[in-house]
Amino acid sequence: MAGAGGRSWRDLLAGRARKRRSPFGSGAELQGAALRLLDQHQNLADLLLEVGDSAQPDVQDGAEHQGVSPESFIVSVLQEQASKLGVPTATLAAKNAIANVERICQDSASPSRVPLLNSDQRKRLTCLLQTVKGLLANNMFCRSLFCQEMWKMKEPLVLEAVWHLHSSDIVGLAELLERSPAGPAAVEWLCSSLCGLCEQAGDTSCGDTELAQRILSDFAIVFLQHGFEQASELGRKVELQKVAYICRAVLQRMLAWVLDAVGKEKQEDVSMVQAVRFWLNVFSVPLYGSVAHPDSLRQFFRHTLTEVLTYNPVLKVSDAIQMQKEWSFTRTSPLLTALYRKLLVAFSVKESICQLQQVLETHEVNWQHVLSCVSTLVVCQAEAEQLFRDLLSHLLLKAFGNYDMENMITAFLIARQAALEGPAVFMPYSEWFKASFGNAGGHHGSSKKSLVFLLEFLSELVPFEAAPYLKVHIMFPPFVAAKHRSLLLEYITLAKTRLADLKVAIEDMGLYEDLSAPEEAVQPQAQALRDVEKALQIFENTRKIPTSVIEASIFRRPYYTSWFLPALLRPRVLPKTPDGRMALIDSLKRADKIPSNLYFTYLQACHAMKEKVLQGDSTAEPSHSKEPLEQLKAELAELRTLVVEQAQGEEVAAQLAEVSARLGAVLGASSQEGEAAPTCSPVRVAVAAPGLAPCHRSVVDLLLTSFCQTLLAASSFNPPDRQGPCLSLLVKMMCGHRNLLPALLGRLCQLIYHQGPSLGAAHILGLAAFVIHLSECRALIPGVEADFGASQAVPGKALSVSEYWSSLLVCRTQESFAFCLRLCTAAAAYLMCKFSSCSHEDFCALIPPGLIKKPLLFLFQLQHLVPRLSLEARGVLCEEAKGALSWSSLCCPSLNYRRASLCLWRQAGFQELLKEKAFQLSFREWLLMELEVCPEQDILSASERQDFHYWAIYQRYLPAPSAAGGCDGGLEKACGVILNAILDSSQRLDLGACGHSKTSVSPEILCRLQELVLELRCRPKLLPGCSAAQRHFLFEILQGRLTGSQQGSALGQQLWRQQELLLHRRILVGLPASTLITTCWKGNKAVLDCDSFFCFVNSELKNASSRGYALSYDITAHFFRGLLSASLDCEDAAGGVNEALATCQTQCPVVLLSAALWWPRLEPVLCSQWKRLFGAPLPEELDRLRGWHGSGTRFLCSGAALPVSDPPWLSAAFLHGAILQQSPRGRGTEALQRLGTGTEQLLVALLFFSLLDLISARIAPKEGVDFQTSLGWSLQILQCLEGRGTSWPLLFQSAEGGPGGCRVLRSAASQRHTRLLPLAFYSLSPSFHQELLQQEPTFLSVALHMYIQLLQLFVEGQVLPQPDQDPTEHDPLELISAARQFLLGAIPHCPAQSLGNIQPLLSTCEELDPELGATLVHFSRPAVDVELEEELELF
Repeated sequence: MAGAGGRSWRDLLAGRARKRRSPFGSGAELQGAALRLLDQHQNLADLLLEVGDSAQPDVQDGAEHQGVSPESFIVSVLQEQASKLGVPTATLAAKNAIANVERICQDSASPSRVPLLNSDQRKRLTCLLQTVKGLLANNMFCRSLFCQEMWKMKEPLVLEAVWHLHSSDIVGLAELLERSPAGPAAVEWLCSSLCGLCEQAGDTSCGDTELAQRILSDFAIVFLQHGFEQASELGRKVELQKVAYICRAVLQRMLAWVLDAVGKEKQEDVSMVQAVRFWLNVFSVPLYGSVAHPDSLRQFFRHTLTEVLTYNPVLKVSDAIQMQKEWSFTRTSPLLTALYRKLLVAFSVKESICQLQQVLETHEVNWQHVLSCVSTLVVCQAEAEQLFRDLLSHLLLKAFGNYDMENMITAFLIARQAALEGPAVFMPYSEWFKASFGNAGGHHGSSKKSLVFLLEFLSELVPFEAAPYLKVHIMFPPFVAAKHRSLLLEYITLAKTRLADLKVAIEDMGLYEDLSAPEEAVQPQAQALRDVEKALQIFENTRKIPTSVIEASIFRRPYYTSWFLPALLRPRVLPKTPDGRMALIDSLKRADKIPSNLYFTYLQACHAMKEKVLQGDSTAEPSHSKEPLEQLKAELAELRTLVVEQAQGEEVAAQLAEVSARLGAVLGASSQEGEAAPTCSPVRVAVAAPGLAPCHRSVVDLLLTSFCQTLLAASSFNPPDRQGPCLSLLVKMMCGHRNLLPALLGRLCQLIYHQGPSLGAAHILGLAAFVIHLSECRALIPGVEADFGASQAVPGKALSVSEYWSSLLVCRTQESFAFCLRLCTAAAAYLMCKFSSCSHEDFCALIPPGLIKKPLLFLFQLQHLVPRLSLEARGVLCEEAKGALSWSSLCCPSLNYRRASLCLWRQAGFQELLKEKAFQLSFREWLLMELEVCPEQDILSASERQDFHYWAIYQRYLPAPSAAGGCDGGLEKACGVILNAILDSSQRLDLGACGHSKTSVSPEILCRLQELVLELRCRPKLLPGCSAAQRHFLFEILQGRLTGSQQGSALGQQLWRQQELLLHRRILVGLPASTLITTCWKGNKAVLDCDSFFCFVNSELKNASSRGYALSYDITAHFFRGLLSASLDCEDAAGGVNEALATCQTQCPVVLLSAALWWPRLEPVLCSQWKRLFGAPLPEELDRLRGWHGSGTRFLCSGAALPVSDPPWLSAAFLHGAILQQSPRGRGTEALQRLGTGTEQLLVALLFFSLLDLISARIAPKEGVDFQTSLGWSLQILQCLEGRGTSWPLLFQSAEGGPGGCRVLRSAASQRHTRLLPLAFYSLSPSFHQELLQQEPTFLSVALHMYIQLLQLFVEGQVLPQPDQDPTEHDPLELISAARQFLLGAIPHCPAQSLGNIQPLLSTCEELDPELGATLVHFSRPAVDVELEEELELF
């Protein structure tokens, strides 16, 4: 009851109390007077509001008023009124409270009912509730009656009023629902009120959003607590079951409201979307905290997820097959993905997928919701990929086990849906299909029934399939046994018919089409551009027209002429120096694969374009739309904001999906030449000059810049270990876009290799972190075909991304050392900070497997760089650095990286990490890094470098255990590691190798090897009685490298082997000469053991010689000097040398032949050394060699007689060497006539040496041997032999089948010279005559055998050598033709015995040359018949 001016009763009372003293003597008198006044003028409803309003008095006026309680008045009034009416006081209070509530709710000025009160209503209701709370405290308020009366109100309850009652503990919502007369009516009221609440809260102009959120949260807790009670709480009361029903029904209705809005999201206005999004707060796990039982919460979320997946299942499987592309993560309604992300928080990924599987098995589902849930899981949860793979395997197992189509279609839909999100999150569909059905081990391979089941299933899909999936099935068909091939052909025919209906001809499929792409079929124009790019890559690597292009020109003519050629022959301004495209076009033109009219039209168009450019009238290249790039930039900025604000993982993953979608749009709009190569094709990078299209470079620069900005922005708030997985996921997303990889890797090549020293601190930090994360994604990056330019003789194998970094990040010069130190320090610090909170064991376990060894190049580089550049790092660490290197300190522009690296080196955590075997830099790896250094441009001086080498070898690695990458103190092991490292380094690609030849050997490291080998020679000698020779480990290592290496192609293996042998020779010559020979005890006498060297020469080293029968001078002289030096260990030095050289005649004649060739240079060296060592006459065998040389020289110069040695081939070798010194060879011609009888074997050997010189003149003209001179000399020797009647064709028989002298000569020749003997044989054909056929019965078989070998050389692709002087002379085809004509003319004149000797060669000859074979058969039959008749006459 209000007084004048609207003042309250208490205000009036207090005001009057200030003016005058009360006339009442006591409080009791005052209370009585007040009761009489109220009794005369009472309005009980207003009185409740008044008393409530005075609950918090503003005035306290003395002690005389402290005893006056406002509640006491209302209690007295209620009691008196109740006694008059004859009702309980609590009942009267409840009825009056209901009247007040109804009146407050009806006083709204809003024309429609809203769930929230206005401020005046809220104030009045608060007053009322204060009064009611006082009555409750005095037990004078009936809750049950109040609840019943509330449901009888004329107007529906206002939601906020109910919430105030609930939150004030007057009447809870559950109690109110329990008293509802009708459950459906309560559900209807709650749902409409909640929808209104969401709509009102979603209105940004409304200021009551926070209040609405509190209302929704409190009611959601009630719905959860009562709608999903535990089993122990159920069945207590019927009323509680009613409450549970209402709560579940409300949640069900509201979920349907959400899902209906999802289906109409594009048509709904923004306010409705905001309203639905507001309701989704109900599914926030933190909302329920500890007020809800965990099992109840999981039950609620599980029930909701099931309801979502099964809501309104009207779509058929056929609809899902056709429409699932529209249900990818980025195309799905944001409301639905937000709902999924909130629901899935309550479960682990495995539980979520198990729930999904259970729903699929037990319910009829809404395929759109199911597949969009799959997309959300694979995008937002990194662990989902493997779990979905397991689920797919399980589904296929069940499908083929029971021949169940439902499991089959479920597996295919899930596999396709997950693949839609890109390879960064799930394997492409083509790979899954190949892995599941592309081999005999697939489920379909167990029986014919399983195969039929699969093909029938695929056939049923055909009418609904999109073209990309049909192409996958056709290009990668299921594995089918040969006997069931017809079943597969039926399906392929059906699939091709479907493609034709879709107007996608199989003939228009690209040559290198990426069938894993989830997009619809690429237009033939765009695919043709991709095919051209891939064909150019293959052509530039092999210099041959790709086989796929040749096949397309024959078998796929429509695509080739209509699409491929127009894409290849796009008009352009032709470069002055022909590039790869011009070379490919010319090759196709020469092969008649380009029509002449089309070719000339192309040339004219190119000329016209050049004219336009010269005139300045050429139109600029159409600018690409900037809109997609701007959208990508905006999404990246949003991602950066999420990272800085430490958003939850699924929010970051969702934003990354948006970034990926924008990136795909940019790549599609920025270049028509999109994703050219299939997923397995290597990425080609021109390392020497990586070129990027401007459009691709802008995209890559934007991505790298955004990565760096995100890293720095996040680092300003949190260290790397608290930044979450965003950066790793961002890099993984980039790798998922295959068409981005060439530009990305090329740009990184520019930054690391070409621009590294000029990069700033921010660039270094960003690049270091980026490369670390890129190495994590190694599985998504195919091999890298790194084109190293002229230094790459043949195309190398594809490199892994780790090997690619290793080839780029090489320390050779002072600038590269500084850059590598900065980058490696930043990368290692990032890696350490990323896992700084982990223990040492956890850190080692957390590092991804891909970061072991090569990808941890930064740790290895630091182990090489820091001790190299800092003397402090070479000592034993006594104490840890005072200040640890923090990630934030690396951002300082004035940072001294040498100090920073040393600080990192001294950290205990870093040193503990280096103790792990997987992270230790081994001796071999240290050597490979050191061998890359250019001494002229090194950051260290020569003396500093020598000190570093001594420290590393003798202090660090030689004494270290092998488990730590050391040598266990073993000198042999250290020598072996150095030797292998030198050879491996020389064989590596020498990109930027400072002009050093690939066959050069680092002199400083070779010096260290020499020192170790000399130290090794100082070990104790074997004791007498030990018959075993000392093991020669050097030759074991060299032999093992040659026998155990596989270098891919035959050409690659041949070139590698030649280079390897040249390196072996250089290293052996660089070592002390005495290391070639060991000593052993024979009886009680120490003898020289050359067996290891002889074996190595016979098997390998002789094949590195271009002379065919002699080693190079350097290794020959080195052996003889080593032989004389090693003889110091023998009691009889001369005897040891004599015995070794005597053994050489039988075991390794090529050494003596080499001595004969080089004796004029060799003799003074050996005589001087022997005199220096012993001061005695030369050993007998050496003196004999000197005598043979003198005899040969005197024979040529003075006409003295020539004594013939035993064996004769040795005298022939010295005579041949002397003849080579004579120019011209006139004296040699005259000397042949002076040779006496008994010199036939000497002449045969002389002919052999001349023939090998003839071959050497063809394959190594720089050796100074003239082809025509050698040919003339050979013909003269041949004439001399024929004049003596000496048989010489046996020289051309195999080494096993010829006589002793010929066998020795053939065994001394190199493999290449032996293989080219047919060339030498038919070079002599002008001197062949018919008498030779009669005199030599074996001549025809030898000539035929040489002809067959000549043909095989040509057929196998062995290019016959051409002389430098005249490339047109002695063409291989002319030589073959001449040989053929000779044989065809000689066969009719051959005796029957000669024709009988050719039978073993007849079948091979018929295969290679049918005409010649027929001729041989024709002339050999009569001879056979005559022999048979003669045999028959004997009987």
